[in-house]
Amino acid sequence: MSSITLGQYFPGNSLLHRLDPRFKIVLAILYITASFLCKNIWSFAALAISAVVLVLVSRIPVSIVLRGLRPILFIMLFTVVLNIFLTRGETLLVEFWVIRIYLEGILTAVSMVLRITVIIVGTGMFLTYTTTPIALTDGIERLLSPLKVFHLPVHEFAMMMTIALRFIPLLIEETEKIMAAQKARGADFSTGSLLQRAKALIPILVPLFVSAFRRADELAVAMECRCYRGGEGRTRMTVLHATAADWLMLAAVILFGASLVLINRFAPGFTL
Repeated sequence: MSSITLGQYFPGNSLLHRLDPRFKIVLAILYITASFLCKNIWSFAALAISAVVLVLVSRIPVSIVLRGLRPILFIMLFTVVLNIFLTRGETLLVEFWVIRIYLEGILTAVSMVLRITVIIVGTGMFLTYTTTPIALTDGIERLLSPLKVFHLPVHEFAMMMTIALRFIPLLIEETEKIMAAQKARGADFSTGSLLQRAKALIPILVPLFVSAFRRADELAVAMECRCYRGGEGRTRMTVLHATAADWLMLAAVILFGASLVLINRFAPGFTL
């Protein structure tokens, strides 16, 4: 569980770290949209290269990025198995009994895994890896500020999302401590049937929920002691200002999405 890096911020001074958080949120949405525009091998290759470029620009160690992909390995493997054995096509590669594997199934599996990986890496580079929770809160609130006209609690919504994101690594750390304590008392989480392993998790879940509620109560008390009453009438310590780098990065991502559409249309290659 220590390999889960979701919600963790890695300090730095790269171009992505210096971008306006409002633009980062928009860039993450556009990048996810661009990943679904890929239709052939060349566009997927361009998408993979873009993810590598983002990692290099962010100056975050590759080992950290790869470690963050470990929790979704099961999802990737499940996706690969489903696409390889259930996708039908025209080019039959292997036939054994009722099992038929087509080239189209393999290519579809590779494209799905690549798309999932790029989405995880891209959103991490634009958001959690390079953006502090406070900056992310300000960016979400500023983007959703037009909804205040409809009397929606924009500030509270942004604060809730940021607190939930920030508590992910804390809960993971708490889970590891509880598991270590239970193992020291003789608990076994790695052997036995599936039902036995599920029952073994009960001594973990109960104290984990108790700890989560205790942390939430302590956070609420701390916010009340600091006279926190929501976003009404509050000022900001840091005022967000868009720079030329923000607009250039936005234009680059838009052009990247347009180039993927052109690659799908004019570049020869296997269409997925």
